[in-house]
Amino acid sequence: MKILNLEPQDYSAEALALVEKAGTVENGPLSRTALKKNIKNYDAVIVRLGHKIDKEILDAAGNLKAIVTATTGLNHIDTAEAEKRGIEVLSLKGERDFLDTIHATAEHTFALLLSLIRNVPASACDVHDGKWNRDEFKGTELNGRTIGIIGYGRIGSKVAKYAEAFGMNVIANDILDIAGVNMTDLNSVLSKSDIVSLHVAYSENTHHMMNHSRFQQIKKGALFINTARGEIVEEAALLEALKSGHIAGAALDVLQGENSGRKSWLKNDALWKYARKHSNLLITPHTGGATYDSMEKTEIFVAQKFLKWRRG
Repeated sequence: MKILNLEPQDYSAEALALVEKAGTVENGPLSRTALKKNIKNYDAVIVRLGHKIDKEILDAAGNLKAIVTATTGLNHIDTAEAEKRGIEVLSLKGERDFLDTIHATAEHTFALLLSLIRNVPASACDVHDGKWNRDEFKGTELNGRTIGIIGYGRIGSKVAKYAEAFGMNVIANDILDIAGVNMTDLNSVLSKSDIVSLHVAYSENTHHMMNHSRFQQIKKGALFINTARGEIVEEAALLEALKSGHIAGAALDVLQGENSGRKSWLKNDALWKYARKHSNLLITPHTGGATYDSMEKTEIFVAQKFLKWRRG
């Protein structure tokens, strides 16, 4: 079996040793053009989030039998097309017991929240410019504030525990009834929360879930955090809410365009343009799950899953 590791930088050595038991591994990176040209030569491909494996790529992949990705979300892969072609998609989706041991995205949610509410990036840049303007960067305490968590799964529930440690009030909404947790209807979560944190999985049902009407339901002056998927948020609606001052600020680890496959998507993104001139919008490049610890653990887990699949 010929295996292409498209994003080999810092790939776990232990995971690689497992993958090599399944076949011969060749490393990328490859441009999209080169991937389209060469993917026919491989039986399996390993990806993170740097490539969109869509119908165009799959049309060129005559021998592909497996796509291996150490991610929970799969919106960078056309899973319907893969299924039509009998291509196995091996991922972290549904692996709840294992994923409960991974804390990176929940921790990053709080890193974003603290950075936003305490003006960390702007004040640090000000000091780098040789200034010491303490009174210009007054923040707000988390203690006593209400955080509304939309999606009370493995990440949302971790964020709730962190919030409680900060002395915050937690309210939550989820599509499921969760034992021991008092769920609040979505409208109430939006209208009563000082911070709204988004943790739902992406699907057709959650596409642009946070739209104009939902942003208008958010308590005026609240903060909005998204470490889930960019496609869940209608970006024009978020931008309008920021410009109008209806929400005081937002921090995003994901944007809708990141899975477009277009080279220039970021520079054409309206939220990115806004963030360059306004300190109340922070954007990080989907680094929520990107810690050395979490990536090594997840790559080993998925490599084991791949090897098991390979051996039938």
